[in-house]
Amino acid sequence: MAKLSVAEAAEKFKVSKEAIHNRIRRGSLDCVIEHGIKHVLIDEQAQPKEEMQNDKYYAYIEDENKSLKEKIQELQKKNSALRDQKEMMLIEEKKKIEEIYKQRDEQLKQLLHTITSKFLPHIEQKFVDETVNDVVDVEALHSEPMRLKRFLKLKNYKSVKSQRIKNRFKRLVGQDDRVLRKEGKIYVDPVKYDYRDLLE
Repeated sequence: MAKLSVAEAAEKFKVSKEAIHNRIRRGSLDCVIEHGIKHVLIDEQAQPKEEMQNDKYYAYIEDENKSLKEKIQELQKKNSALRDQKEMMLIEEKKKIEEIYKQRDEQLKQLLHTITSKFLPHIEQKFVDETVNDVVDVEALHSEPMRLKRFLKLKNYKSVKSQRIKNRFKRLVGQDDRVLRKEGKIYVDPVKYDYRDLLE
């Protein structure tokens, strides 16, 4: 029975030291420790060739595993880099889209301002009078005061209701500052006064 160091055993069997250590762990090789040094006990005549082939096979598998692990790590790094690039691209695209919408909003504001300032003053306008909550002719509001008859016509009341309101206004001539009489006609000022209490 020969007694060899791990390095000598590796040289003898043409394998790595790690392969010798693996065989020791598996129990296919006996070993003794003398003065802190591990020695391999080898029966040269009984050493099967199959065990050496197994060592080479295990060494090959270990090398392949190591190589695959390195490739996996490399692929993970590439994948992470691609993911970061994709996120950056998405952020950049979002900024571009936001900028486009911002520019379009500015253009729309300018267009609306141009239309409002140049064209709308020449177009007949109507808006909601906050005091009576109805649509009132712009020209009528600026020609204050206005005749009660015209005011009621703009309100589109039925004739019965319109006559009832006229009588109510007539009774208030001289008693209510909101109701004016000029040249025998009754006038109102819907911009200045609130007539909701008389229109119900």
